[in-house]
Amino acid sequence: MNKENKQQQVAQMHDKLKQAKAVFLADFRGMTVGKATTLRNELRAASVEYKVFKNTLFDLAAQDTDMTCLAPYLAGPTAVAISYDDPVGAAKVLSKFAKDPQGAFVLKAGVLSGKLLDVAQIQALADLPSREVLLAKMLGSMQAPATNFVGVLAALPGSLVRVLDAIRVQKAGN
Repeated sequence: MNKENKQQQVAQMHDKLKQAKAVFLADFRGMTVGKATTLRNELRAASVEYKVFKNTLFDLAAQDTDMTCLAPYLAGPTAVAISYDDPVGAAKVLSKFAKDPQGAFVLKAGVLSGKLLDVAQIQALADLPSREVLLAKMLGSMQAPATNFVGVLAALPGSLVRVLDAIRVQKAGN
């Protein structure tokens, strides 16, 4: 690969890193081709870009971005997963493959909104519910007071009717 191609790749990766919401690094040594293909497919379905990139070129591309803190983790074969939309979805897929008992896929570190994440924090991110579930819970919480208020308002006329009926029964009994 000549110098111009490397410069072009570094520039492209730099642009991607600036747009990324989250970036994760992993060691993929020992992964079978089948598992690597499955990982790529699942990441693609989660709208995550997955690349194997040279460490020195990644280090150059990370300059002037929030990803410079990943430099200490750029050793050995490194795969880069870049999420532009939902970092939780990316973390879920990556942590699922990192839990493989054979240990062929190992998470190194990640960056979310400029903050360095260790493996435990990536796992905690993966354990979060999906965006849709969180939105549904929030909507339910917002609707609960209105629903309860309507229930109370609807109960008042019913209570009035029952009190009037009790008074009628009492007067009819006398």
